[in-house]
Amino acid sequence: MAGVNKVILIGNLGKDPEVRHLESGATVANFPIATTETYKDRNGNRQEQTEWHNIVLWRGLAEIAEKYLKKGNQIYVEGKLRTRSWEDKEGNTRYTTEVVGDNMTMLGGRSDGGSSEGPAATSSRQPAQETQTSQPTHTTVNDEDDDDLPF
Repeated sequence: MAGVNKVILIGNLGKDPEVRHLESGATVANFPIATTETYKDRNGNRQEQTEWHNIVLWRGLAEIAEKYLKKGNQIYVEGKLRTRSWEDKEGNTRYTTEVVGDNMTMLGGRSDGGSSEGPAATSSRQPAQETQTSQPTHTTVNDEDDDDLPF
């Protein structure tokens, strides 16, 4: 059976994307996002645990990141984990694990006074779409409203 390498994150950018245009013509964007989990400890005190994730976007997604993303923006990212290695100045082998995104959606929240509208979702496998969309609506179903159910 084949393995699955799939990551789904919703978090806030820790800094503006660092975008590079390579000699091959490809564009790559790198930035960290923070995901925060909130829970109550044994004493009932609210605790937060923040994890930082290094995100890498290529081509069309990188161009959208360069144009629209800023520190503090909330995004949804789908991708895969990739670990790479390199040698530092002292000759030591160093490793880093990154999320290589193949789908990204800009979400609302923590924007710096600018519009949170922009491309709703784009995949690096598709041409970059720069259509303006509004925030998605969410429908909540309340089971208590179904009074005519027989049970």
